[in-house]
This record gives sequence, C-alpha cells and structure tokens, in this order.
Amino acid sequence: MLKTLRSGTETDRPLAPVAAEPAPRLAASAARSERGSLADTLRSDFAAVFDRDPAARTFLEVLVCYPGLHAVWGYRVAHWLWLHNFKLLGRWLSQMVRGLTGIEIHPAAKIGRSFFIDHGMGVVIGETSEIGVNVTLYHGVTLGGVSLQKGKRHPTLEDDVVVGAGAKVLGAITVGAGSRVGANAVVVKPVPANSVVVGVPGEVVVRSKPRSGHDKPDLEHSVLPDVIGDTVIALAERLEELELEMQALHVQLKPLPALHVPDHGIWSGEDYAI
Repeated sequence: MLKTLRSGTETDRPLAPVAAEPAPRLAASAARSERGSLADTLRSDFAAVFDRDPAARTFLEVLVCYPGLHAVWGYRVAHWLWLHNFKLLGRWLSQMVRGLTGIEIHPAAKIGRSFFIDHGMGVVIGETSEIGVNVTLYHGVTLGGVSLQKGKRHPTLEDDVVVGAGAKVLGAITVGAGSRVGANAVVVKPVPANSVVVGVPGEVVVRSKPRSGHDKPDLEHSVLPDVIGDTVIALAERLEELELEMQALHVQLKPLPALHVPDHGIWSGEDYAI
C-alpha cells in the first residue's frame, strides 16, 4: 500500500501500447475514475468509525458528531487540491479544518484508506508523513519532524498500526505493520512489524504472537509491557539469591538497606515521602 502511495502506481510493469484516445474522452474517463476512487475512500473512512468505536450508534450521529471523521474528509479534499497544484487553497482548507476540529493534517501527507482518528483533539500530522491502510490514531498524537532539511523528515506508519493517546512519533522512521504504540510513548527509532512500543524514549517489544491482516485492529493500547520495571525486579531477585549464596558460604556481608520492589505492580507508600 505504501509503495502505491509513494509511486501512485500498483506495478512497474510496462504497459502495452494502446491506440490514442481523444483528449476529451481521456479527461472525462480520468475524472470519473478519480471521483470513484475518492468516493470509495470516503466510504471506507466512514465505515472505520463503526468498526473501531463502540460508541458510534447511527449514521447521522457519526456524520455530525465525529471531528476525527470531519478532519479526515477535509484532508482528502485538501490533498486533492495540493496534488492539482492548488497548494495555497489546500493549506487554507487544512487550517480551516484545524480551527473546526483541533486536528492538523498537512495536505501533502499521504494517507491510505480506512483511516480513523478517535476524539482527535491535538493530533498533528506533518507534511512528509505517510500512513498506510487501517491505521488508528487517538487524541494528542504527533507525527512530527526533527530536521530543518527539505525532503522526507516525518514518520511512516505502515498498515494496521495503532498509536495511543498522547504518543509522539518523531523523525523519518518507520513503524512496521501491525504495531501498537502505547499511550504517551515517544518513538524516535524504527519499529519492526508486529511490535509494541512503550515508554520515553520508546522501548520496542516484538510480539510473541504476530498479528495478521485479517485480525481486528489492536485497540488495547493500554495493555503494555513494563520492560524497565520487569528488568529491575529480575535484577533484585538475582541479587537476593546471590546474598543467600554468600551467607551459605559464611561470608560476612556489610548490612545494606532493603530493596524496594512492587508487590504485583503496587509499590508500598510508606517507603516514599508522598
């Protein structure tokens, strides 16, 4: 899909020569094809709301009460204007949509079908961002650049990616297909396909059970591995075992303060001045 977004063609195979068609017919055919493609994309964006938001009830409610959908549809029109060299008009429209929805999508960004922004306030998608099919963003997400150079400087999200609330994906990096970025994570390095990203800066955990394109979108972006916490607990347990072995060898150890570790993820409050 992303190859299609970049090149605008499904294949690089040479086309067989065809007879020339009168310009008016070519223009009319291209216009019909473009309208059909845009209409299909708009319908897929609309259907994504019902697929990924259990609060969506009726056609009319989604049509008038979902700023994420309004922002995506506004982007589709602004992107069409941008591609047809009405760049100022496309930027103006994107700013108007930003004022109405709180969601800023640069019209030059490349976004695939069935794109869903839930709630949406504070979402920013930069100029050279590329987004695949069936991608979901929550409010406060930033796809930002970290360079003043022209050219590719924003992230690429492949198909079926979910980015949790408040997460930041920065720079010209790729988040692989089927991955999930946890809420408030800061992603600054490439993410392999079928991974979960947690923390600041983001720690990448490859899934033990990869997802396929037939699975439902992975919206459990609150279910995250605590990689740092688990590592600290494992080190504490190994240190305790070493101390027991030293005591068994009758080695005198200097008294040390007790290690503080959580009990099933809960820390004891009396150990801290809170």
